[in-house]
Amino acid sequence: MTNYPRMIATVNLMEPAPRRVRATLNGKVVLDTTRAVYLWEIASFPQYYIPLDDVDPSVLVDEDHEQHLSRGTARRTGLKVGDVEHKAAARIYTESKLPGLAGLVRFEWDALDAWFEEDEEIFFHPRNPYTRVDALRSTRHVRVELDGVLLGESNSPVLLFETGLPTRYYLDRSALNHSALEHTDTTSFCPYKGRTSDYWTVRTPVGSYPDLAWSYAFPTAAVGPIHQLVAFYNEKVDLYVDGTLLERPKTVFS
Repeated sequence: MTNYPRMIATVNLMEPAPRRVRATLNGKVVLDTTRAVYLWEIASFPQYYIPLDDVDPSVLVDEDHEQHLSRGTARRTGLKVGDVEHKAAARIYTESKLPGLAGLVRFEWDALDAWFEEDEEIFFHPRNPYTRVDALRSTRHVRVELDGVLLGESNSPVLLFETGLPTRYYLDRSALNHSALEHTDTTSFCPYKGRTSDYWTVRTPVGSYPDLAWSYAFPTAAVGPIHQLVAFYNEKVDLYVDGTLLERPKTVFS
């Protein structure tokens, strides 16, 4: 079984982020900076740390709570815009064990309504600058099965290559066996592809498999070719490419 670790950078690595970063709450711009810093709290992807001078001070609510953390000393701060208030929404570092961390603010991602890199909204977490995503049209023959039931088959897939993950094979909806698919209300977010618009549960005579396929109605510009196409988790189906059965990879989605 192929293992796909998502270990891209080292923990506590700090780098300048060469892009404008903004975030809003209740219609108000909370932060707007071209001096954001990436900090890898885990190896898979970074978080943004924002200079305090680039945060609107009127939205900060000092909670008079000092935290002594592994990376330094911080003051816990809430956010309040109009009648919307989020407690423990940010930490302002006053002393740091990492050079350059003092004076930066770490926001909880979900405490803001929306985040933007330049003028494009991003989801879930900052994009990892060491992750690349490409969506390429192909004429490879792709066949998807589960429990012996054909789920989809195409000679014109779009292959999506994302650092640290197996290749995803996106098929046109007309190439699917819709009798085996049941639409669900599930949604998910990806900083590289956007917000999913559809998920499907697969049903076979053997059993029901929740949310095995998904689609993006409005993918990010970088992966535009996957628009409205459908992919299945390689980890959970039998996937044949040019007649060869692929080994099921082991990932965080297994």
